[in-house]
Formats: sequence, C-alpha cells, structure tokens
Amino acid sequence: MISGQQLSGFRIAVTSDRRSNELIEALQRRGAETTHTPLLRLAPLEDEQFLLGQTRRVIAEPPAVLVVTTAYGLRRWFDTAEAADLGDQLGRALEGCRIFTRGAKALGAVRALGLTVAGSASAGTSEALLELLRGEVAGASVAVQMHADNDRPLARDIRRLGAAHVVKIEPYRWLENSGDPQISSLVEGICAGRFDAVTFTSAPSVHTLLTAAAARGLLPTLVRSFNERVQAATVGPVTAEPLLQAGVHSPLVPQRHRMGAMVLQLVIALSDQGTLSVDTARGLCQLRGRTLSLNNQDCTLTPLHAEILRCLLQARGNVVSRDELATSLSSLPSRHALDMTLSRLRKSLPDPGLITTVIKRGYRIA
Repeated sequence: MISGQQLSGFRIAVTSDRRSNELIEALQRRGAETTHTPLLRLAPLEDEQFLLGQTRRVIAEPPAVLVVTTAYGLRRWFDTAEAADLGDQLGRALEGCRIFTRGAKALGAVRALGLTVAGSASAGTSEALLELLRGEVAGASVAVQMHADNDRPLARDIRRLGAAHVVKIEPYRWLENSGDPQISSLVEGICAGRFDAVTFTSAPSVHTLLTAAAARGLLPTLVRSFNERVQAATVGPVTAEPLLQAGVHSPLVPQRHRMGAMVLQLVIALSDQGTLSVDTARGLCQLRGRTLSLNNQDCTLTPLHAEILRCLLQARGNVVSRDELATSLSSLPSRHALDMTLSRLRKSLPDPGLITTVIKRGYRIA
C-alpha cells in the first residue's frame, strides 16, 4: 500500500454537518470511499431573539460561575452578541466570572477571548466537569453554555451540587433529520455491513442515529453491527457516551479530542483490524474492506461477497460448512441462496480457483 492510501478499499460514512468537507477530504486523501449523510443540521442564526434575551440577562446580572461546554458554542454566542452590538458588554460581564470548561477546545476558546479559566475538565466529559464543579457552585448563580438537548441533565446536576440558580445559554439549535430517507439508507447500510466505519463528531448526531434505528425497529441490529463489523469512530468521549450507553462496546475515542486525531486512529484501527492477509495456493490474498487484492490484481466486492470471503479467509484453509457460513452471514436472503451467491463471488474474483468446494462438507480457501 503506497503512502497516503492507508484507507484504500474501505468505505466510510460521514455523519457530520459542520466541517464535513474537511473530514471527507482527509479520508479521501488516504484512499477511502466516503458517503455523506448529515444526521443533524445546525439551525441558521436568523432569529436569535431567545439567545439575545439570555445574553441580556447575563449582562444585567452577571453570574458568579460560567460553565463552557464547547468551543464552537462559545464562539457562536459571542458572534451573535457582537452582531447585536452586545459583544463588549458580554465580555465585561464575564470578566468577573469564575469560568470552568469541558475539554481542551473549550479551554482554548475561553483563553482566545482574553478571559481567565478557573478550571478545566481535561477528560472532556460531563462527569469530569461535574466532579470539577463539586464544591465550587454551592450558593452561586451559574450560567451554563449548552451544547444540545442531551446537555440538559448537566444543568439539573449543577443545581444538585447546590447552585442557587442556573441560567441556560443555548447558542445553537440542531435541526433533527431522523425522518430523512437518506438516514434510512444509512441505518440499513450499517445494519447490512455496507460500511467499514462511521464517523461521529457530536453526541446529538449519535442520538439521532439511534432514534432513527429504534423507530425502524433496527436498533438491536445496528448495535450488533457496530460491535461485530462496522467501526464507530468518535471525536471524543462526550460523542462516544451515547454509543456506549446503547451497548456499542468499543467506539474509537482519540486521546486528543480533535478531528485529525480521530482520522489517524481510524487509519490504525482499519489497517490492523479491517485488513486480512492470507498466503494461498493462488498467491497472496489481501482483503481491505471490500477491496480484494490477489497477486496485485484488485477487484471491488459487494458487501455480501466481502463478508463471505472474510469468513473463508479467517478459516485459514480449513473447511467452513454451508451451515456455518449461512449462519454467520446476516444479510444472506436464505440458505438456499448461498450456492448461487458463492458462484457469483467466484466469477468476480481475479482467480475463481481461490475458493474451492469440498463435496458434502462446505467451502474453503485454496
């Protein structure tokens, strides 16, 4: 594999709206085939009267504590305030606050505004942030910059820590997309193993996918596919949290909560776990996602064909019975379709002799 093409042969679904082009380009530069299905869209900043009302309240009665959950949310709040000629007043109101942040990016955004940070939850999770706030908010007025609806328990938990009252600052609204036909295709594609990985850059987008799958009666199948065949890649622990709660065992969570770190971790994971190399009687066979390379001849397989070939390659030349093969293939229409599917698979290979039939026993790699 030539340098820079580490993801060649892999199909990756991108679910973000904001900065999606940047992510898609990073994946495609590394050879990946991508599809783009935004699970959420950020509502336009056309009518921000509610946010401006919250801003005027903060200016009139500056809180003792400000909790910042996301860098983008803080910047969007200040952009809205400045457009209404309230930016300077908001900045002065926050100068006297004790500011706590969730994660490194939020910390950087606060410092970029020239404000002082009293503490930062480096782990980047709501749990770590609440632990940081323990003993810091008792009897205090607190303003919390919200990320999305799933951050609402954070305001409740801050009240439980003893805050006198909590003002929720909501800089942006997400437009939920779960009924979109494209999302149906994404859910079905994940369940059928048509993707090697799916990327997530926000917790609300994960919630939308899980809601869409549940509405279609496919949530257990979706979770099983993530655990067995499709790699879920997240930008950080906050994004990974709803996947873990749904039962997805090992979503990728980079140590540095950055999109670039997520891409690099995905390269490592797919190269290690998604690539299968076997020396066969027909030469070196390498399966990367849905791309088969046999003696330097490449071909692209259908998801079902790739799944069958992976099962046979993993057996390392041992016979796989028809029943074993049919049981392991979640997308096989019926057991009777197996022989026809194997016939089509052989015809699509650079060398049909790679797969041999063992009479009355099953199939194996030559």
